[in-house]
Amino acid sequence: MDLDLRKLRYFASVAEHRHFGRAAEQLYIAQPVLSRQIKSLEQELGCTLLLRTTRSVELTTAGKQLYEEAQQLLPSIAAAVRRVHDVEQGVQRLAVAFSPGLHVSDAIRAFASRHADVEIDVIPARWWEQDRPLRDGRAQVGYLRRPFDETGLRVVPIGHEPRVACIPAAHPLACRQELTSADLEGERMLDTSKRRTLTLEEKFELIAAGRNIALIPLGVARSYSRPDLVYLPVTDAPAQETCLAVAADRRERLLRDFLEVAAETLRHS
Repeated sequence: MDLDLRKLRYFASVAEHRHFGRAAEQLYIAQPVLSRQIKSLEQELGCTLLLRTTRSVELTTAGKQLYEEAQQLLPSIAAAVRRVHDVEQGVQRLAVAFSPGLHVSDAIRAFASRHADVEIDVIPARWWEQDRPLRDGRAQVGYLRRPFDETGLRVVPIGHEPRVACIPAAHPLACRQELTSADLEGERMLDTSKRRTLTLEEKFELIAAGRNIALIPLGVARSYSRPDLVYLPVTDAPAQETCLAVAADRRERLLRDFLEVAAETLRHS
């Protein structure tokens, strides 16, 4: 069977919002139309994707699998269409992915001063799948933090970034100037391995509510300042390595030039 990409986009929006009304608003279509399209997709696939109640929408096992597949397929297809248009219009484009709290703007400015004719896109990389934009075609190069899946990638080390403890402002430890790992023993730490899909905003809300403490990169702390959270250095916490990453088989001159400029710029920023 041929998979209808429009219906797949509709399904992905409902899966993301867990709500037909909000998904319909995002898609600029009427909710009844969206419901019919999802029902048609389920009929074509021969399986139930969503469990609907008057209050919520939940994904079935099959729905969770399709949503995972859609998150890989749709960005890859959109990137491919963009590349086709660029070739048709004679546009040179470089897309740079970056992890939360890492700033690649200095490198982009330095590169643009030498390649003013190149269009630059920036792509946020989600913290639990930093390498995804490199693999689905949305980005050619990434400014990332280890660890991530380095299979098939060429990695250029840049430096090391300290981690700090993110603590509710009302926590007894919040009055300290610095901490050690021993100070955090017995505290309820946010287990990101079990809650991978939390956004940074959701993580900070949980911490501010007094539910958890987390170790986060210093760059993230500086980018997400808020009065109900305190960030304290943890003197013996291992730092995270920052690096540039690119597909190992990509050797274009433009990409080589960016890696050279970015490595020099970011190491001194």
